[in-house]
Amino acid sequence: MAKEKTAHSIFVIDDDTFLLDMYALKFTEEGFQVSTSAGTLEALEKLRGGAAPEIILVDLVTPAMDGFAFLEQLHKENLVPNTLIIILSNLGQQDDINRALKLGAAGYIIKASNTPTEVVNRVIEELKKCEKK
Repeated sequence: MAKEKTAHSIFVIDDDTFLLDMYALKFTEEGFQVSTSAGTLEALEKLRGGAAPEIILVDLVTPAMDGFAFLEQLHKENLVPNTLIIILSNLGQQDDINRALKLGAAGYIIKASNTPTEVVNRVIEELKKCEKK
């Protein structure tokens, strides 16, 4: 078995507070340090204020500023150049997936097709891929 490492930090952004709490619980159970935000504008303020998570898990459909605009702003301000960004959304069209990946997302998870436990496992897989690079 792999030796224990420092907990990874993840920032989960979703306007559905029920899902937000569910994901926070599941990631905490897996040893992650979890921060949450119910919106992308609030998330930007936290990142501008110095939050530096290893992973951002963000929904694309959020009020005020959608996830695509959030990704664009992250890059414009160079807020998290070394952060693994993974999309968690019900937008499953190939155009949406391609757009998110082009904007810097490393992975894309469709909410409706994955349980919270599966989401955690997919994030861990993406993290392992990045650690091998």
